[in-house]
Amino acid sequence: MFFMEAKRIAIVIVGSLLVAVSLNFFLINANVYASGFTGAAQLASSVFKDFLNLKVTTGTLLFLFNIPVFVLGWFKVGKGFTIYSAISVVFATIFLEILPVVSLTDDIILNAVAGGVIGGAGVGISLKLGASTGGMDIIAMILSRLQDKPIGMYFLILNGIIIALAGILYEPENALYTMLTLYITTLVIDAIHTRHEKVTAMIITHKAEELQNAIHQKMVRGITILPAKGAYRKEDKNMLYLVITRYELYDLEQIITDVDPEAFTNIVQTAGVFGFFRKEGEQIKAD
Repeated sequence: MFFMEAKRIAIVIVGSLLVAVSLNFFLINANVYASGFTGAAQLASSVFKDFLNLKVTTGTLLFLFNIPVFVLGWFKVGKGFTIYSAISVVFATIFLEILPVVSLTDDIILNAVAGGVIGGAGVGISLKLGASTGGMDIIAMILSRLQDKPIGMYFLILNGIIIALAGILYEPENALYTMLTLYITTLVIDAIHTRHEKVTAMIITHKAEELQNAIHQKMVRGITILPAKGAYRKEDKNMLYLVITRYELYDLEQIITDVDPEAFTNIVQTAGVFGFFRKEGEQIKAD
């Protein structure tokens, strides 16, 4: 258990390093902006420097922006998710302060593409392990639960504000290159880990009852158990069918590995859910 948690923290730190590299080596000097709170901190740092003649680093602003968000996340999203997200932000702040801000190339397109790929990889591997880079991930999830609207809408709103301000405060081209970076970042994140809020898991197993108990110990999620039979060996099995949020994927994977490593699991994107799906403050009724 200790080794698994240490591995999880180590990979989250690597994700933070990649986010810092994308900013300090590619995006900051090119005035091309990242997504979410990272981009907001980057844009605010540029405004302080260029319009107010004050030097406030991106890392410092990223940390300050996330303090109230972590308080909300602790109570509204989950303690485990918030702790790992805090680790991600703290190390991203440290790396942003340690690494020099340099220009590896003067080509703004290369900066936009390289920054988007590296930053997207950093965010993607953090999400894959049940963490995030903080900020908008946490706010979007809270708002999505309260208003039952797609989580992507909130990312679109914040990123749209960043793009508009980049075009107004600097050159219109900066807004276009920021759009390119955000698009590439999204593609990379999708390749590593789904950005959909809800996913459906179908688990074929011999240990349905043990898996059900283990899942319910960690998650408040309804599970449907269906009889199944293997086509090759004709063995009787069961299929557990459940809908979870993308933030719970890592925990589900660990539960399955611990209880039945021979289980077959299929994860599919869920476009929408009709009927009961637990929201904030609700409890699953006993059968």
